[in-house]
Amino acid sequence: MSDPTQTRRFRFFILTVRVISTLAILGFTAWGAMALFYQAPGPAPVNVLCAALWAILSLTALYAYLRWRSRVVTLLYPFMIAALLFWWNAIPASNNRDWADEVAHIVAGVVNGPEVTLANVRNFDWRSPTDYTVRWENRTYDLGKLASVDLLLSYWAGPAIAHTLVSFGFDDGQFVTFSVEIRKEKTESFSEIGGFFKQFEMSVIAADERDIVRVRTNIRKEDVHLYRLAIPKPAMRSLFLSYVDTANGLNETPQYYNTITANCTTIVFAMINQIVSGALPLDYRLILSGYLPSYIIDVKGFTPGFTLEQLENGGAISARAQAADNSSDFSQKIREGVPGITPLPQP
Repeated sequence: MSDPTQTRRFRFFILTVRVISTLAILGFTAWGAMALFYQAPGPAPVNVLCAALWAILSLTALYAYLRWRSRVVTLLYPFMIAALLFWWNAIPASNNRDWADEVAHIVAGVVNGPEVTLANVRNFDWRSPTDYTVRWENRTYDLGKLASVDLLLSYWAGPAIAHTLVSFGFDDGQFVTFSVEIRKEKTESFSEIGGFFKQFEMSVIAADERDIVRVRTNIRKEDVHLYRLAIPKPAMRSLFLSYVDTANGLNETPQYYNTITANCTTIVFAMINQIVSGALPLDYRLILSGYLPSYIIDVKGFTPGFTLEQLENGGAISARAQAADNSSDFSQKIREGVPGITPLPQP
């Protein structure tokens, strides 16, 4: 090491390793504390205690590492991380919890030729967020009569964040809407952070539009937009069946919702990506789903001939939904004036 150049390179290498190691330890400190806070077994005080203990042990290991102190502490820390990851990966998702009424069931489907019978189609009558009539129904749809697929975005947290729903229309005037949602328990409410830490299982809901759309436009007063997708009929059928397969899979093997990797938009993207020819490009707008319309225009997924502004303005359905309220032709009324839509017959 007498060569000054080699000495500088070696020192730079050591410094780089220490910086990366420090950032990694800090990352595991934060992640481990949050994981224990949300998932450690026991009441809330126990979770807080576990999170605090992990943070103290992690920071102690970092101090020892940076000060060249006890190598025992430094060498033990990777085993602590391995133990935490083993515990984390062993936390099972469940379908047996005290679920909130609106996610008490995951839709299940049986395919018989062109017909699909869906069990547990939600058709609540909402009067307020806490006052509603519970109705779960069995419905049969003829995929030979599939006529349209519409994307709905429900904005609830500013322009960047929207909940994604997909609605299928049939020649006989029926509509059924699918939604990938958190499956919260009765005592829970949505948390973006909790969604990173296995707080919620994932569910697929199939519902009547007078339930799942109206609750957003008329009860929660969210800003909802509807867009007609340019999808050939074979792809419509494949997408419908993909929802059914996903729901049936969740009924058999529950999975966790994840705010980034397994949410209402990324799951739909994965379904569509299996159907279309050629892989769809990954894009930040798949995460910031409020900007999804511009992405879909880029991949030519909307009815052609309209600008983004025309699609957004014509697709704003909240006022029309509030005017239609609980009328039997709710689905037809909210689509009046939406670019690219030819009115379907009423049921």
